[in-house]
Amino acid sequence: MKRAGVLRRSPVAFSATQARIPIRTVQLQLSHNQQAQLTSVQGQQTAAPRPSRQQAPVQPAYHITISACRHCIAPRSAIMSRARDKWTIFEVPLCSSQSLQPSTSSFSSVPSSAPSSSASPDPRLAPKMADRYSFPSNPATNPDSIVTGGKGSHYRFSVLTERLLRYEWSDEGKFEDRVSTVAVFRWFEKPEYYIRDLKDSLEIKTSHFHLIYDKKPFSSEGLRVKVGKDVWSYDGKSYGDLGGTARTLDGVNGRIGLAAGVLSRNKAYAVLDDSESMLFDDGWIAIRRKGHKDGYLFAYHGDHKAAIKDFYRLSGNQPVLPRWVLGNWWSRYHEYTADEYIELVDHFRQEDIPLNVGVIDMDWHLVDIPSKYGNGWTGYTWNRDLFPDPEAMLKDLHKRGLKIALNDHPADGIREFEDEYKAVAKYLKHDTSKGAPIRFDCCDKKFLDAYFDVLKVILEKQGVDFWWIDWQQGTESKLPGVDPLWVLNHYHYLTSKRGLSNLEKPITFSRYAGPGSHRYPIGFSGDTVISWASLEFQPEFTATASNIGYGWWSHDIGGHFSGIRSNDLTARWVQFGCFSPIMRLHSTKNQWNSKEPWKYEWETFQVMKKYLVLRHRLIPFLYTMSIRAAYESEPLIQPMYWNHKDDKAYTVPNQYYFGPDLIVAPITSPLSTTTRLGGVRAWLPAGRYVDLLHLGLVYRGNRDVYFHRTISEIPVLAKEGTIIPIDSTPKLANGSSLPTEITILLVVGADGYFELVEEPLDEEASLQVTPAQSSYKRTPITWKQKEGIIIIGPEWNGVANDRNWRTWKLKLVGHTSTAARIDAEFGSHCVTVVDGGKSTLIELGPVHRFAAKGTAFEISLGDDLQLDVVDIPARVHEVLYRAETYYDTKESVWRLITEDRDAVEHRVQRLFDWGVERTLINALVEIWAADERAPGTAAGHELWATDIPKAVEAVEAGEVESSGEEFVVV
Repeated sequence: MKRAGVLRRSPVAFSATQARIPIRTVQLQLSHNQQAQLTSVQGQQTAAPRPSRQQAPVQPAYHITISACRHCIAPRSAIMSRARDKWTIFEVPLCSSQSLQPSTSSFSSVPSSAPSSSASPDPRLAPKMADRYSFPSNPATNPDSIVTGGKGSHYRFSVLTERLLRYEWSDEGKFEDRVSTVAVFRWFEKPEYYIRDLKDSLEIKTSHFHLIYDKKPFSSEGLRVKVGKDVWSYDGKSYGDLGGTARTLDGVNGRIGLAAGVLSRNKAYAVLDDSESMLFDDGWIAIRRKGHKDGYLFAYHGDHKAAIKDFYRLSGNQPVLPRWVLGNWWSRYHEYTADEYIELVDHFRQEDIPLNVGVIDMDWHLVDIPSKYGNGWTGYTWNRDLFPDPEAMLKDLHKRGLKIALNDHPADGIREFEDEYKAVAKYLKHDTSKGAPIRFDCCDKKFLDAYFDVLKVILEKQGVDFWWIDWQQGTESKLPGVDPLWVLNHYHYLTSKRGLSNLEKPITFSRYAGPGSHRYPIGFSGDTVISWASLEFQPEFTATASNIGYGWWSHDIGGHFSGIRSNDLTARWVQFGCFSPIMRLHSTKNQWNSKEPWKYEWETFQVMKKYLVLRHRLIPFLYTMSIRAAYESEPLIQPMYWNHKDDKAYTVPNQYYFGPDLIVAPITSPLSTTTRLGGVRAWLPAGRYVDLLHLGLVYRGNRDVYFHRTISEIPVLAKEGTIIPIDSTPKLANGSSLPTEITILLVVGADGYFELVEEPLDEEASLQVTPAQSSYKRTPITWKQKEGIIIIGPEWNGVANDRNWRTWKLKLVGHTSTAARIDAEFGSHCVTVVDGGKSTLIELGPVHRFAAKGTAFEISLGDDLQLDVVDIPARVHEVLYRAETYYDTKESVWRLITEDRDAVEHRVQRLFDWGVERTLINALVEIWAADERAPGTAAGHELWATDIPKAVEAVEAGEVESSGEEFVVV
């Protein structure tokens, strides 16, 4: 259908420093003769200065109107997007905190028949209802990027970027411009490319790929694309040899195969086939035409981050998570009573272990039902024997700072025994005379309306915050290609906006349905076996999921079922959970199996508590990373090879970046019986690092390292220049409101920068926040290494109130003996320097965040500070003292290290000749080789740090002559 009028396209101009918006009126006429007049705000809007950010290219749309951004004080633009014959206006924030890439969490729709308004009511006064059948999209391709054979052609190529190609074949000659589960935003700015179109062949060439096609049905001989030295031949399959993720880990005990992502190592390309995915037509599910091939070629030649960023541009970004999601979750398959659950939450509080989320498994509803109804897995009626007053219980849990999720296995629909059976039946005009069940049907729009708006809304009004969708019944439905899990995830997420203000962020909790699932966090990875093999696979599984953009997995921390009880295994799993996307303790229905920390032996309890508390202290950092993931296309967890092209980066799948600067290497194997240490092999890129959890250990990079840690530690390495803000409030509360005390962890040795991002909504509940105040609060933290100055602020886009006093502290990790003074343009502050043993703590005292708007304060620490040099003898003494071996062996090894003046390789050979256990040798070598600045304890051996690993290799290869000494224990 053609438009009768022409809508003028206008580029959206915006400077990161200032935006000046001219007055203009745009008028258009649609084919049905409906007119709409949209007028811009009179005058000019000026955005507050802020650091510049890389902006995603503007999506194809039409510049309609400007009004105040509901996220910040910057202007915003309204864009108009066409889906079939309908136009929808979306408000697009144009502040530096917002990506121009539309996402399902960042936009609100406005009826196209009404002009947009620059003024919005307080969303708390009138929460909007979510329209689950409307979501931002721009699926049509820029016509300037399309190469086809003209009318009646069966092929179509879309050059989305110089490195991203869409290829299509249609038996009918009709191509797909509807939204798929993978592709939501296909409109990209036209890249530079060249074509050579002959009668029987077509060539398309960009700076990164060269396509050659015979204009026949796609085949491996007829459709080829050269990318660098590699050639891709069409085969109708996805390809990405670095892997993506999997639908579930249900029943897994170790490794499983992973579906393809969009990254490759051995080829210069990856391929994502989209021929079978589900479609959306005007917001509702649709099936594909037969005889249609659809796929995307990612020609990124090892530029992994660029590939992922363009995948997000195509598929949509990850949404920003609510702050509370990032804290501790409690989940257990267990028949709790209401009183027991309240007592459990109170016990966590008594132990000073914070919680944010309580997940109540399926026993919340009726389970023991008459056999005529089948099994009790599906249910929507409270078990009043266990929960006599659900609304009161949920209210009590909310008062304790928790959000609550209920488990839902929806496969069996709504049966006669359910409280809402008749109400749902009435809505659906279902005959209840014989008690016939209302079958679950994800392909029936009216059923879904009843499911959400009649059945679930009752429970949500009682206080349920979100749902755990536990679909385990496969991928088939009444419609070919329509996966029930996809339908459930998509519409649950959109419906979860119901009752939320514009400032609040929705979530759902379900399994991975396929590429594009990153738009619907959080992911439930399934019921894993309790074993070391399961734990060993989970770090790799989590990091590799980022290769398909899936950044928010939630695992059953501690494992779900089977296996054995092991204090060491549980402690290591909780440590990994602290440094995973979501921290959720879980276990199955078994009286011997539970994850309450106080039910473990004392040492394990202390370890579990330490990392559960640490998780909440990390929330200021984690929430900032959630913003970064959503707006800068940088998942929280990234494989090492995303940031380093070194071949070594591909050999450490269990090691990953946690944010931009931290490297985590979880320990996933039992303690050594000799050293009483756990070990993990890792690789450090070039640079110098300090372990945040094992202070005093500094490591040179560009090498393999075998880390060894007690049960209370895992390697968490921070490179010089790292800045990490943590919540150092003495007593952490449930709910994770904004902290009143923040400690900045600083690793000196190189320049550093971190921008702390917070949301005013996360202040105490009594704080009233209006849309005009709803921008993120940003506090830049800058470390200038040469000058020895750290600058905090100026904070901008904040909301002033009488609770905005905040105590600041600065911890110099791995650096001692420094003096500090504070320079500030406002107020007077006492600075206290505390000797932290292996670090320095500087207490600044309380500072009012808005005492002087736009003013920063500086702390001068001294010129060119460096990390302390490792004290090798002291560290060796710790390892030997702990080792469970002969005392005479310990003494001989100690003398060998501290007194012997023999060559390094001969000393190492002697350890082997004495029969010292390899795990102990490895632990000693780690310390010897840690810091290249550490002088040798014997004259002439200043290069031990670099020589020792080579000496070990030489000894193992038999290149060093044996000393002939055997160690005899008397």
